[in-house]
Amino acid sequence: MKKYGAGEFKAKCLGILDDVLREQEAVYITKRGDLVAVLVPPPAQVEDLVDSLKDSVILEHDIVSPVDEAWDADR
Repeated sequence: MKKYGAGEFKAKCLGILDDVLREQEAVYITKRGDLVAVLVPPPAQVEDLVDSLKDSVILEHDIVSPVDEAWDADR
């Protein structure tokens, strides 16, 4: 288990992030001796999750022009 104080984590953040990803091991971050955060590696399926959303958004070209229908609020 690796543990860093908040100040040390701030100074070495990018390197610690690389270590967490490479070693697949959580890091504990403390502030004045109290645990404040746990940095964990991402799950292996995260790329599958992101890819599953591909092509799931429909692009409407004009969303601000008035429509030709009367709304209930206009009555």
